[in-house]
Amino acid sequence: MSTNAHLKNAHLKIVQPGLLATVQDRGRFGYSSQGVSRGGAVDERAFLWANKLLGNAPNAPAIEVTLGGFKATVLTPGFAVVCGAAANVNLNDQPQPNWQVFATAAGDEIDILAPARGLRCYLAVAGGFDVPLTLGSAATVVRDGLGGLRGDGTPLQVGDELAKGCASMYPAVVNRRPKHELIPRISAHSELQLGMVPVAQFAQFSADEQQRLFNQAYTVTAQQDRMGVRLQGEQGMHWPHPQIISEPLPVGAIQIPPDGQPIVMLNDAQSLGGYPKVGVLSWSARMALAQASAGTKVRFVALELGHAQDELRAAELFFGCTG
Repeated sequence: MSTNAHLKNAHLKIVQPGLLATVQDRGRFGYSSQGVSRGGAVDERAFLWANKLLGNAPNAPAIEVTLGGFKATVLTPGFAVVCGAAANVNLNDQPQPNWQVFATAAGDEIDILAPARGLRCYLAVAGGFDVPLTLGSAATVVRDGLGGLRGDGTPLQVGDELAKGCASMYPAVVNRRPKHELIPRISAHSELQLGMVPVAQFAQFSADEQQRLFNQAYTVTAQQDRMGVRLQGEQGMHWPHPQIISEPLPVGAIQIPPDGQPIVMLNDAQSLGGYPKVGVLSWSARMALAQASAGTKVRFVALELGHAQDELRAAELFFGCTG
């Protein structure tokens, strides 16, 4: 039995968490110097859309569901939306569109099935979930043992109950959805173009190695989780210098380990790394990689720093993250 069973004012009860279901917000900021991972929604764009559609504050906690298999019972009336991977969503066995707000009543059952494309969905409710903050965030980081429903980094479990918060900025409206052209497309066939800013040790690689990074397609491997994604190319990159001293490792950093095959760091990555880095993914590139299943082909495209900064500013302004 969950430690929070029969929670007062509970709104949602977990019947089946699936492979991995965790409470997430945008993550922890300002603690990397203490070795704390940022955490937070890996597909931040889908997470932010879910809250925007419901009228929530941008950072209102939601549930990140990995590869479906999720089921929950609604305990009190409200509104919900599921954004992210192309998963079938059912309310009492009746299909509900992704990216569109629907009303829920006490006793309703929400099912999120395995997605046809993509990896992660975000189930948000009007008002967000009322979860205690750990170091200023509700984000669940298993490797750090921080955050989530209990504050100790454990994923959601059968029987867990979550209360509804009061993070609404304006009322939820049934059937609210983004304009069609604003919904991110997740394709299982086309090659992803991942914008990256060449920084860190990029200039210390030879010109031939730099070109190798951009001239070949890489395959997303099954070695991936919330910490990072290993890629596989026909030829690895050669680092001709001594191993570097460990240094700060931002989310989206592209590391080159001794085998020469890139590892892209995601939200739960450690705060320091000792492999040379060739760059950092742009915001939209990280969102695309967050939904890339094993076998997906990706190709790096160089971006100017200013372009990547402008994109991030525009996203934060659109979703109201700038205060």
